[in-house]
Amino acid sequence: MRIASAWQLLLPAALSCCFCRLEAATSEGRCKFPAVFNFGDSNSDTGGFWAAFPAQPPPFGVTYFGGPAVRASDGRLVIDFIAQGMGLPLLSPYLQSVGSDFRHGANFATLASTALLPNTSLFVTGISPFSLAIQLRQMKEFRNRVITSVGSNGQLPSPDVFRSSLYTIDIGQNDFTSNLASWGIESVKRTLPSVVSQISGAIQDLYSIGARKFMVFNMAPIGCYPAFLVELPHDGDDLDEYGCMTSYNSAVVYYNELLSNSLAEDRKTMQDASILYVDKYSAMLDIFQHPQAHGLKYGTKACCGYGDRPYNFNPDVYCGNSKTVNGQPVTATACRDPQNYASWDGIHATEAANNIVASAVMSGSYSYPPSELLKLCQP
Repeated sequence: MRIASAWQLLLPAALSCCFCRLEAATSEGRCKFPAVFNFGDSNSDTGGFWAAFPAQPPPFGVTYFGGPAVRASDGRLVIDFIAQGMGLPLLSPYLQSVGSDFRHGANFATLASTALLPNTSLFVTGISPFSLAIQLRQMKEFRNRVITSVGSNGQLPSPDVFRSSLYTIDIGQNDFTSNLASWGIESVKRTLPSVVSQISGAIQDLYSIGARKFMVFNMAPIGCYPAFLVELPHDGDDLDEYGCMTSYNSAVVYYNELLSNSLAEDRKTMQDASILYVDKYSAMLDIFQHPQAHGLKYGTKACCGYGDRPYNFNPDVYCGNSKTVNGQPVTATACRDPQNYASWDGIHATEAANNIVASAVMSGSYSYPPSELLKLCQP
C-alpha cells in the first residue's frame, strides 16, 4: 500500500482569540525583522501550490479566512502566526502572480514539496516539482530582481534587506513519508542523511548570498497523525498509551537527531550566523498526547474527514471531497469545533494547534540553542 500524497488527495476537488498566546510571546517587540523568507512544504505553504494548480475546495480556511485560503488547514499556519507576531503581513507566495506584496518577504514553500529532487512526475506520485533546490533557485532569482530594481518596484523590498531578514526552513516530511508504506522504516531511514545534507546545503547556499539568521524546523511526530495511523502498517503493540505509533515516531526522532547534529556543524563553519533548531516534534507530540492541557479535546482524530471514530479519516474521501461509498454518496465534512482538534484533515494541523506551536517557538521553550532566540530577534 502506498500512502496517497496530500496533492493526490486535494487536487481532485476542482480562533482568532488564541492569537493572544503569540501576542504575549512577542509583547516586548524584540523580534523585528524587515522580512521573512520561507522554504518548505504544506506545513508552511501560504498559497504557492494552489497558485500553480488552483483547485482548493471548502471547508479549508473556514476558521480564520472564512473560506479556502490556499493553506492546508482551517486557518493560519505556524509561519502566519510568526509573521503576525513580528508585526509583519502574511507572506505572499512567490508563485502567486496576482495580488502579491513582497516588501516584507516571500514564501517559496509549496504543498507536497521535498528536500530531495523528485525523480518522478507530479501526476504520478503527487510529489511537487518545487523541491528545496528549486525553491532556492527561485530565491536567488527574486534577490537578483530586487537588486536590479534598486528600489524602483513598490512591491519589492529594499535591496539591502537580505542580510537582516529571517530565513525559515520547514521541509523533509514528504521525503520521509512518501515511501514509508512501500519501503518500510529501515529503508526510508537510509535516505534520511541525504535529506539532512540537502537542508544543510540550502543553509550554506543562503549564507553565501548574505543570509545570517535561520530558523530550521524539525519533523513532527507523524506516528500520531490520523492519516498515517490509518494508512501505515502497524499492529496494536506498536501503539503507545496515547494511541501514537512508536516505531514511526522513533524513526522521526532519528531524523531529528541527524538534523540537529548537522546544524551544530553548520554553526561551527558559519560562526557569524544564528541557526536556530526548532523542536516542532516535541511541541506537537505534547499536543497529541495531552490535548486537554492545551485547551483542546481531540488529539489523534481529524476534524475534517469521513469515517468518524477513531480517526475520522478515509483516504478515499478526503476533506472537502465527495464519493460514492457502498452505493451511497458521502462527503468528508468539517467538524463544527475545529478549535478543539489538533488535526485538521488527518495530515495537517488545525489553526489552534499551529497557534500553540508558534507560541512555543516564539517563547524559546522548544528551540536550540535556547539563548539563540533572543540573539535571533535582535534588530
